[in-house]
This record gives sequence, C-alpha cells and structure tokens, in this order.
Amino acid sequence: MSSEDATAAGEPASGGDADADHENALQDVIAVDPDDNAQETVNRLDAHTGDGIRHRAFTCLVYDAQGRILLAQRAPTKRLWDGHWDGTVASHPVEGQTQEDATAQRLEEELGITPDQYGDLRVTDKFEYKRYYPNEGVEWEVCSVLKVTLDDTSLDPDEAEIGGMLWVDYEHLHENPALYRQLRLCPWFEIAMRRDFS
Repeated sequence: MSSEDATAAGEPASGGDADADHENALQDVIAVDPDDNAQETVNRLDAHTGDGIRHRAFTCLVYDAQGRILLAQRAPTKRLWDGHWDGTVASHPVEGQTQEDATAQRLEEELGITPDQYGDLRVTDKFEYKRYYPNEGVEWEVCSVLKVTLDDTSLDPDEAEIGGMLWVDYEHLHENPALYRQLRLCPWFEIAMRRDFS
C-alpha cells in the first residue's frame, strides 16, 4: 500500500441536518488503519462527512477481450462525485465480506454482470487516498483495486446507479488524458490507473 495519494485536495464539508435523511445514514462501513486492518464499523455517512473516517473500499476495473475498459458514469443522484466517470464500479464491503464477494455483488446490482460472464476476478493493488468533494463530503479510503475480463459483455445497468456507459481503449485513455478530460474521472479511478501504468 502507498500513502503517496493521501493528500487532501479542497476544503472539508461541514454536513448538515439534511444528511441524516440520506440513505447512507442507514449503512455501515469498516473503519481501518493505514494497513487496512479493521478497527470497527462506523456509519457510512459519518465516514464521508466532515474530515471523514478512513475506511475500506474497492474499485473494480472491467475489461472486454479487446482490452477496452468499461467506464460507468455515476448517476446524478449520487451524493459524491455525481456525474463523474468511474472505471467501472466502486463501493465498500460490509463486515465479514471479502473484497471479491463485495465486488461480485456490486457488478450484478449496478450493471447486471453475473459471475457466469467472467472467471478471473482478482485483487491487483491497494492504496490509501483522501479527497474532498466541495461542500458535500470526503472520501478517505484504503481502496483495493480488482480487475475482471468479461467473456460476455451483456449489460443491464441500474439507472439509479449508472448514468451512462462507455467502452474505451485503456492504454489510449491513460496516454491521452487531455482527450478525455471532459469526462471528469473519479479520483480513485485516476489513481488506480496511474499506478497501474507506473
């Protein structure tokens, strides 16, 4: 794990009473130390407001047989990084859940991708980062990176989670960031991609 990306950018959000009604207030995440050792479960909304609480997370990069990556746009109703493009899903395991199991669950829930469409889901990296989303909240995560290649690229996206989808050449995306800047990539995906090619 690297702490090179743990520098905050922007200002912390203060939160508010309206946050108490947010769906994330009904969920927990796993607070961790810098080495990803579980400490306790904490409220998901608390972990993403104020200065945040370091917690366990994952991002999964989904490819096809031609080496293209599936970018998924976060729905406009997302509290943080709404409308930004991710590569491909990101979330948090719950207590007692492996990163692989949590990822398989989110792939199916968000994109309709079932385990019979792939056979190589695997963890490839892990890093810590912290980023503020102006006036809304913060991500402070020890993030595992998983990769999977689809044998069958049939998709059934959940519109409550996914605003759009785009298959792009992964190397071209990395080598030509200016051409894709209008996509507004999620910070955890940009970090994962940079580390992937370093």
